[in-house]
Amino acid sequence: MTFNFTFKHLAIFLGVLSFLSFKNTNPKQDEFNKFFEPNSLRVDFYLSGTAHSEIFIFQQLKKTQHWAGKTELISYDSLNLGNYRYNLYDSATNKLLYTKGFNSLFEEWQATPEAKTLQKSFYQVNIMPFPKIVVKYELQKRNWESGMFESIEEFYIDPDNYFILNEQAKKYKYSLIHGSKEANKKIDIAFLAEGYTKGEMTKFRKDVKRMWEYFITIPPFNQYKDKFNIYAVQSISDDSGVDIPGTKTYKNTALNFSFYTFNSERYLTSFDLKAMHDAAEVVPYDQIFVLVNTDKYGGGGFLNYYSATSVDNELSLKVGIHEFGHGFAGLADEYYSSSTAYDGFYNLNTEPWEPNITTLVNFDTKWGNMVDKNTPIPTKREPSYNYEVGVYEGGGYSAKGIYSPFQNCRMKSNTPRGFCPVCSKAIVRVIHWYCD
Repeated sequence: MTFNFTFKHLAIFLGVLSFLSFKNTNPKQDEFNKFFEPNSLRVDFYLSGTAHSEIFIFQQLKKTQHWAGKTELISYDSLNLGNYRYNLYDSATNKLLYTKGFNSLFEEWQATPEAKTLQKSFYQVNIMPFPKIVVKYELQKRNWESGMFESIEEFYIDPDNYFILNEQAKKYKYSLIHGSKEANKKIDIAFLAEGYTKGEMTKFRKDVKRMWEYFITIPPFNQYKDKFNIYAVQSISDDSGVDIPGTKTYKNTALNFSFYTFNSERYLTSFDLKAMHDAAEVVPYDQIFVLVNTDKYGGGGFLNYYSATSVDNELSLKVGIHEFGHGFAGLADEYYSSSTAYDGFYNLNTEPWEPNITTLVNFDTKWGNMVDKNTPIPTKREPSYNYEVGVYEGGGYSAKGIYSPFQNCRMKSNTPRGFCPVCSKAIVRVIHWYCD
């Protein structure tokens, strides 16, 4: 039997191919591709000021190789997290194309006694997909009195501007510890080395693996380990260890971390956000997590800014996942008796945005539907409610006026194994934001 392939058959064949191609397109991705390239745009700037003032100081724009986020427009802030938020608009229509909340060391510093007498600047980096069109960038800050976002800076970005840096990233070696290279459908974490010399990189990779393997034993992360890609970026330091100003110990390290942030011995941070993002550029990343090569207890974490912990303390794994609760999901500290450098960090007349604390000003927006009808609000901190979701006074560095959902959660102390039901729900919500 013979078959004569005619122009009619060719037309039918091409029509089927066209139909199949149409059926396989993703409208959300097509819309994203209309506005963005598969690269990232960095907006680098300083926040400068005092306890009562704030100035935006532009530093640079930079195009980087990877885009790790979703390939769809984020035109609505469904999470509503962060003291700051940046938005990207189509300049022609004012259509919101991308938005994301974040925290900064700057607003924490503003609540310290030092900020009442001194002016300081803090480096900031915002990451967004690289535009194909002229866009408007807007930076917003949450008003302390009202809790609502207000614009503090905006300007236009032309993707053809030849002052946008487009240089190769530092050639740090890296390893994929867990996951795949399917960045846009996963949560990509760049673990950075701090205080590790060239000869300590085997230890660093083992430390990343140890930290990650601990994370995925803790609910809810144990149920979502396939949603993460874990990279170990070998940012080499000249010296081993980290600065400890209280003992006059100083090290030359890649990312400039130090204990005694705001004169709190255990607070382990760096103001050098530029160095962190420059190091992370070799991989796709949604989050930065810094492992600091020391056995001294400490860490720090800030929403969509970075998370950090020392690695060789007996509590380092617990500190690490606590700090990731801040950096990834915007969870608040629930402790209220430990000393801090902050003075009036929360406004007791406004509902805080963090999902795991409340002032009861607008509790309906929080975890009310998770409290048993027989549990009183507020709830007494007594043994009969040890494992009950309630409304317990104490949290957010204050023993009075701020309430938390559980008597003892991973966001309160090092005793619990993991997160309370309210914090777990908040973490799952952010996981779905990245991956769905």
